[in-house]
Amino acid sequence: MARTSIFLLGALLLLCFWTSIGEANTEYLEYKDPSAPLGARIRDLIKRMTLQEKIGQIIQLDRANMTADIIKNYYIGSLLSAAGSVPAPKASPQKWVDMVNDFQKGALSTRLRIPLIYGIDAVHGHNNVYRATIFPHNVGLGVTRDPDLIKRIGAATAFEVRATGISYAFAPCIAVCRDPRWGRCYESYSEDPKIVQMMTELVPGLQGDIPATGRKGVPYVGGKEKVAACAKHYVGDGGTINGINENNTIVSQYDLFHIHMPAYLDSIYKGVATIMASYSSLNGVKMHANRAMLTGYLKNKLKFRGFIISDWQGIDRITPTLHENYTYSIQESILAGIDMVMVPYNYTEFINDITTLIEKNVIPMSRIDDAVKRILRVKFSMGLFEAPLTDYSLADKVGSKEHRELAREAVRKSLVLLKNGKAGAQPLLPLPKKAPKILVAGTHADNLGYQCGGWTIEWQGLDGNNLTEGTTILKAILNTVDPSTKVVYKKEPTSSFVKSGGFSHAIVVVGEPPYAETKGDNTNLTLPLPGPDTIQQVCGEVKCVVIVISGRPLVIEPYLAKMDALVAAWLPGSEGQGVADVLFGDYGFTGKLARTWFKRVDQLPMNVGDPNYDPMFPFGFGLTTTLSSS
Repeated sequence: MARTSIFLLGALLLLCFWTSIGEANTEYLEYKDPSAPLGARIRDLIKRMTLQEKIGQIIQLDRANMTADIIKNYYIGSLLSAAGSVPAPKASPQKWVDMVNDFQKGALSTRLRIPLIYGIDAVHGHNNVYRATIFPHNVGLGVTRDPDLIKRIGAATAFEVRATGISYAFAPCIAVCRDPRWGRCYESYSEDPKIVQMMTELVPGLQGDIPATGRKGVPYVGGKEKVAACAKHYVGDGGTINGINENNTIVSQYDLFHIHMPAYLDSIYKGVATIMASYSSLNGVKMHANRAMLTGYLKNKLKFRGFIISDWQGIDRITPTLHENYTYSIQESILAGIDMVMVPYNYTEFINDITTLIEKNVIPMSRIDDAVKRILRVKFSMGLFEAPLTDYSLADKVGSKEHRELAREAVRKSLVLLKNGKAGAQPLLPLPKKAPKILVAGTHADNLGYQCGGWTIEWQGLDGNNLTEGTTILKAILNTVDPSTKVVYKKEPTSSFVKSGGFSHAIVVVGEPPYAETKGDNTNLTLPLPGPDTIQQVCGEVKCVVIVISGRPLVIEPYLAKMDALVAAWLPGSEGQGVADVLFGDYGFTGKLARTWFKRVDQLPMNVGDPNYDPMFPFGFGLTTTLSSS
């Protein structure tokens, strides 16, 4: 027994000795020390990195076909989920967390353990995720002129994004859409740069307010419930010729800096972490290759300290044919000032080509180091090095009642009442909750996909009610009316059906199908079929209110005389109850147009302040109603 005790004591002393030696030889890694100054952490890590580790940091890949081993072997610094790129159909928040953590573990198994930053297009809520809250698209939110509301939406969106393990949202879009023929016009808050500037409050909503000790213009992301934001698409994407997506914006210096640039100044002042370059060209120069605007103005003049990210395959578009002379595209984009490249698939080709360009000194190492420093600055500012992995603690708040109530409030405030009563007649709205019989008609009355629009679950959006959870306008009407009121829904009723139905009034909900980007470019902007026919069949037989679901103003003049009331509801998202709240007078209409409603498409582009301004409804127009007594 004594010998055994002596042996154990000796082993313990030997272990203590070797432990103390090990501790004495442990190298202090300043970049891992959260108490060290940010600049010192960045410098310490940069000097430890190999060329391949640096190249890995400037790549962003889509999660499709990715594995933890690929991330480890190529030192990949960023992933994204493009619209529709999900861990599984209708995946739970927990499955999202598991997927992101698995990828993150690949990054953490590398030599320097530099964490991934994972991005997603959360442009109107966490819109890729099943059961998440879908807020109105920006075209409706601009109507509210309520920056506090936008900030609260940003905070709710950040919360739901973080709940799924993701730390980076490609929002806000601060384009100033000057031509509604553009397929992305609904991503713009307004034709007026002052309103777009107000809406940059989404940035502190997503990232948090810069503390008093912080520096204006330096990226700041505060806490585990916040995400890095991305102001996009720099710059002038809303002013392309004829509203053609990815086209050329021909603009004077004055208009560039007074219309398209102001919201970027506000975003940088509020600490936006990243800025995305535009697919479009500026006076003939592709923005992804525009050194004067990316480096000369944004980085050097405005002192932007975050990183500039390309759009999806954005550098591929530098040449006339997509992905033609890819080596040249890499060279021009990196030299222009792009820091992180959304590849998103051909990573081995990118790595091989950029390595050759660096080794030949076509791209200087100083440019690579600048890009990596900017990316690391954001990652350190976000606290990713201290907390790279996510748990399930926030998961049950995705699509929470609190967030849906906020979306419902946003819907109410985004509605614009354009007509209320025919000449000499009493106003139709608000409608009585207690009525004998109400007809609800139109393709958009009971279609959640149409209501949410593009960038919802899938890139182009979806048709139908199975894509996610929410309340259609029809369901909202049924929730709102008195139990004694009979509601009849007929998608495309005939005039004889309406005439014989004994309806006290009708609600007709029509509009555009979902679309995104170039697929939404539209040279005529007519109300899509069968909307016009439904209006003609219904509104000639019974008092009717027409609700237009669209991403922009449409040609409505030919049908206006038949309507008793007209409401622009834009793309309200998942909470259609907000429409019924105002329609039946629980709340009044307050929205004012943030876009000019033209008469004819040949008037376009036409914006407030233009000479010969002759709209159907002018910028700032919007009728109001009192609350219902029913």
